[in-house]
Amino acid sequence: MSALFDERADAVMSQLSVQLVESNSQEEFNQQEQWKQHFIQTGAGGSDQFLSMLNHTNQALALVFEQVRSPYSGVTPALLEKAIQNVNLDNEPSDLRNVIDRTTDLVVKNSIFVQHPNCIAHLHTPPLLSSIAAEAMIAALNQSMDSWDQASSATYVEQKVIDWVCKKYQLGAKSDGVFTSGGTQSNLMGLLLARDWIADKVSQHSIQKLGLPEYSSRLRIICSKKSHFTVQKSASLLGLGERSVCCVETNSNGTIHINSLEETLGELKAEGLIPFVLVGTAGTTDHGAIDDLSALSSIAQAEGMWFHVDAAYGGALILSESKQRLAGIEHADSLSVDFHKLFYQTVSCGAILIKDKSNFGYLRHHADYLNREDDELPNLVDKSIATTKRFDALKVFMTMQNVGAEQLGKMYDHLLIQTKQVADLIQNNDRFELLAEPSLSTVLFRSNSKIIKDLDKLNKTVRLEALTRGIAVLGETVVNHNVALKLTILNPCLKVLDFESLLEQIDNLVIEQEQIRVKQ
Repeated sequence: MSALFDERADAVMSQLSVQLVESNSQEEFNQQEQWKQHFIQTGAGGSDQFLSMLNHTNQALALVFEQVRSPYSGVTPALLEKAIQNVNLDNEPSDLRNVIDRTTDLVVKNSIFVQHPNCIAHLHTPPLLSSIAAEAMIAALNQSMDSWDQASSATYVEQKVIDWVCKKYQLGAKSDGVFTSGGTQSNLMGLLLARDWIADKVSQHSIQKLGLPEYSSRLRIICSKKSHFTVQKSASLLGLGERSVCCVETNSNGTIHINSLEETLGELKAEGLIPFVLVGTAGTTDHGAIDDLSALSSIAQAEGMWFHVDAAYGGALILSESKQRLAGIEHADSLSVDFHKLFYQTVSCGAILIKDKSNFGYLRHHADYLNREDDELPNLVDKSIATTKRFDALKVFMTMQNVGAEQLGKMYDHLLIQTKQVADLIQNNDRFELLAEPSLSTVLFRSNSKIIKDLDKLNKTVRLEALTRGIAVLGETVVNHNVALKLTILNPCLKVLDFESLLEQIDNLVIEQEQIRVKQ
């Protein structure tokens, strides 16, 4: 009886187990079916949800753009911060359409609209439609640009664009490059390669394997006082410290002073220091100044130095009628290019180009799972400080087919002419003072007042009031110890009338401040 009972019990338990497994399988199946709505699926009907959500997003964005009347909504920073902080990220999941709608109302409508004529502060351009279309492809495909088996066609697209841009700058048959997040990463990589190159050259010392050499405290980076702050930032990250950066005096137009440079080099060498890299700038952030790159390249060659050019701003002139202003850039050992500036690409999109591709060897690391030594397929990770990297090259790839180099060049030529026209408007208006002759597409000026004596405070107040009230997004910097307002003219679709209107709105803010002062 006992044995028979055990057999029956086992059979019941077995049947219950089967039912439980079937129940769990059904529950898991239902859950997976639910998860599918959150992803793009391959196969027939797999992209239906994707298409529906993308259409809903595009319609929401289109409606916002059609209603934009100012570069910023005017919501106070404190109120905007509070509203965003009040969003509960631990709530029960909500329908994506509802999330899109709420995000549109809270985030999109309170963003800075770079397409508005009065958004004119930074090197932050309105993006081309070709770039925006490419972004949708980049996001949906989600390629990782480190190995071919994660980015098959994408690997070849990036190399195609790199080869094309190297040819534009005439860097030679041995040149190469890789896409980066922008000028900061590009400048860091250029100076990193220069650092490792000089250690190899001086003492066959591998910084990659052994760390900094004992003479690293003597290494010096030479640039102008108007060079981008990322030179100092890079020196810090590279273990050389900011003290390794020697900033040379500039001319009144913001370009590096060649005689001062030569004197500085002589002094450094007399002290037993090692000036190993010379940084030239093709478009300083404030003045848009372009250094004499031919003179700098000659000095770098004569001194046995690495020549790095930061062309994040002005490098796009290579496509314009003014490309002769970049003469000497072809001699750069490394070159920073920002496509998300005057190539009108969405953020982020940059590149580092180098004259001799063998120097990328200073970056190479082997990982069994990634860049196998016996694998003949190309791996872009071999020349990057990043591993996972976006497929940003697709944006440039599509833009050059859609808009083309010739039209982009004409846009830049137009901007240069228009910048001078705006400078003339300011110079011929006694309510404003032009603080520097424009070099590229920036105009440095300040508002004047016979009532308010502290012009620095006045111009600071005007910029902040214009921003927080949604009137205009203006730049602010310092020129010859004076607080300056900055117009960074990047949008080729603007007319002189737009600038006349902007200047009038700025002056109205000044008049408001004058009236407040009189009442006091």
